[in-house]
Amino acid sequence: MKKIVSFVAVLLIFSGLVQATEYRKHRVNIKALSATKFELTDVNHENPHIRDLTGKDFIVVSVREPGSDGQMYAVDRDGTIWWHGQISSGAGGGKLEKKNGKLVPVGGHETSNNVFKILAKRRFHMSKTHPDPSGIDNMDFELQFTPDGQALHLGNTAAMSHGCIHVGRQDIAAVFKWAHVGMPVVIMRGHYKQFLKQEVEQFKEDMKEYDAETGSSKERY
Repeated sequence: MKKIVSFVAVLLIFSGLVQATEYRKHRVNIKALSATKFELTDVNHENPHIRDLTGKDFIVVSVREPGSDGQMYAVDRDGTIWWHGQISSGAGGGKLEKKNGKLVPVGGHETSNNVFKILAKRRFHMSKTHPDPSGIDNMDFELQFTPDGQALHLGNTAAMSHGCIHVGRQDIAAVFKWAHVGMPVVIMRGHYKQFLKQEVEQFKEDMKEYDAETGSSKERY
């Protein structure tokens, strides 16, 4: 009997974990075509159009969900990914419902997909909707990108959020100093890390060519 009860308990726990990893659809879907070009489609992955951010400084967040990186990338105007770091993003559980002819997110805490812009930059900030009982600011290094308060900010990367992007101190401090109001912020599902890998491999090739040209025989790698 004890074994049966234990087995049922395990099943219930597993079921809860599965439900916690379910995420809603998004009105905008994004696919990275290159380090600076993105294909945006609608909720059904139709009606594509291209957003080209070449020549601009911008931030890319591939959210922490299955099939994505769980990483933030800072991209310079020349297309160089000069910083990246681990993040956590909004917990799942939501869904899209049609209201008055429009698809509206209902429930859950998913971080929204889209190409946003930084609306506000605050070094110290306390969440108005989820204030910390201790009175200590819980959204320092805030880079807000939606009118309803979604933002990149200092936070626990081991815990999912109410929709914001949690970033570790070293990573958010570096990006916060560089970022500015109006800077594009790409929030996406899917992978972006392949472009960082390409950049690293290209750097290695460039260094090998440099060593060959200068006659250097020192092993770098």
